[in-house]
Amino acid sequence: MSKKYTIGLDYGTDSVRSLIVDTSTGEEIAGAVFEYPRWKKGLYCDPGKNQFRQHPLDYLEGLEYTVKEALRQAPPGVAEQVAGISVDTTGSTPVAVDERGTPLALTDGFRENPNAMFILWKDHTAVQEAAEINSLARKWDTDFTQYEGGVYSSEWFWAKILHVLREDTAVLRSAYSWVEHCDWIPAILTGNSDPLTLKRSRCAAGHKAMWHEAFGGLPSEAFLVALDPLLAGLRDRLYKDTYTCDISAGTLTPEWAAKLGLPEGVTVGVGAFDAHLGALGAEIQPYHLSKVMGTSTCDMLVAPMDEINDRLVSGICGQVDGSIVPGMMGLEAGQSAFGDIYAWFRKLLEWPLTTLLQETSLVDEGTRQKLADEVSGKIIARLSEEAARLPIGESGLVALDWLNGRRTPDANQNLTGAITGLNLGSDAPRIFRALVEATAFGSKAINDRFMEEGVRIDGVIALGGVAKKSPFVMQVVADVLNMPIKVARSEQACALGSAMAASVAAGIHATTEEAQKKMGGGIETEYRPIPENAEKYARLYEQYKKLGHFVEFG
Repeated sequence: MSKKYTIGLDYGTDSVRSLIVDTSTGEEIAGAVFEYPRWKKGLYCDPGKNQFRQHPLDYLEGLEYTVKEALRQAPPGVAEQVAGISVDTTGSTPVAVDERGTPLALTDGFRENPNAMFILWKDHTAVQEAAEINSLARKWDTDFTQYEGGVYSSEWFWAKILHVLREDTAVLRSAYSWVEHCDWIPAILTGNSDPLTLKRSRCAAGHKAMWHEAFGGLPSEAFLVALDPLLAGLRDRLYKDTYTCDISAGTLTPEWAAKLGLPEGVTVGVGAFDAHLGALGAEIQPYHLSKVMGTSTCDMLVAPMDEINDRLVSGICGQVDGSIVPGMMGLEAGQSAFGDIYAWFRKLLEWPLTTLLQETSLVDEGTRQKLADEVSGKIIARLSEEAARLPIGESGLVALDWLNGRRTPDANQNLTGAITGLNLGSDAPRIFRALVEATAFGSKAINDRFMEEGVRIDGVIALGGVAKKSPFVMQVVADVLNMPIKVARSEQACALGSAMAASVAAGIHATTEEAQKKMGGGIETEYRPIPENAEKYARLYEQYKKLGHFVEFG
């Protein structure tokens, strides 16, 4: 019997990667990564306004490059045996499209307009709109946020759409519909980008767009018009039905088959969000928290439908039937910033390298850049070494991890970070340690919320860049949670999860559970809490909560 392969496409914040996987063993045959060139230059973004937009060309160029490059690296004959492709993306990352489903940024008059581009998950320009959604939902006869944790976020679908429609009359006039990134890529690969008929992700719709079967789909027209008359009629130009990641969206078009170097007829699966398919790739089990630890965190948990029943978990990022593992309830939480906090501190320390060093005439330009790159590349590793030597609580510093707002528990993107206890002895390693502890305390707040709401946590599985690269951070998190943390072996768990989903959509495996058993990479390492550290952090955590209450409520 000939081997069958699937390709997982993982669209992250900074880059896209393709991974070719053997569906019978889970062996990762080849992969490639493409950094978004326009995003890397900072185009179309304004961090001061929390505006983060991405051009669709970054996604299309990355799609073509990574698949072709991965196939080039693979052994001969692999391309002909690829049976399926599935896609995961960040989210909510919607874009305005015309009647053909083409993003406005790919049409005349909009090619340089940020409002016509994909609105990245971390874009917080819609804080006011999210507040209005929450206010109206509490007064309405049906609370459309009840399956979203009861709090709607500026990071999500409707808030972003409303903000752009209010801000940009040209987009308002030209936007026929809106499409999530995870729905758009399968749509173009299959040739069905019609906004009215393309298959929409259950994951994206349920967690970010207030879609639920109990509502008959999306929030009612009356609710949306009451929110703002600008939304009138849009519901009918969106969708009613949604699909889980084990469903086929169609097959690869001849045009895209030729572009990618694949045979025609390859199955393309319905898309989903990166953290959800990352949980699949990390072999998530019922009541085990899957933590995707990167620039932010996404904490995923699945539970049997008959055990969750009608229980609503407040303050999380939604609970959706089949959003992670088809047939199970998927629950999502997360932190708006995690690794981004460490990156912010590194950038702060890099200021002399990027300014003063570049002005010196003592060394040539090439040497200046090499020095800057070498020092920059060592900052986090050295800070981690020095911080690890410090006794817990010795510095007196306590920090809040809300530098990009708070996602869970109880989304509030107006909140900001804080550091208390600073004195003249507060050096860089001590501040860094306080920031790491803050991100760990933010993780514990999520665990606490699940358990307070009656959802148990039997174990923690970590994946993502921080989990793979920072033993210091991982040990602190294990100590703070006072729980062992297993780290998934795969370097690309999200792409692996997409490849698993593709194998089910293509009919190679009957269920996602079967795909996990056949294709899972297992566990690489495990961090166990140190009892005396856990005890000290329990006391420090109380200070973190008091600081958080003061910053939020005064």
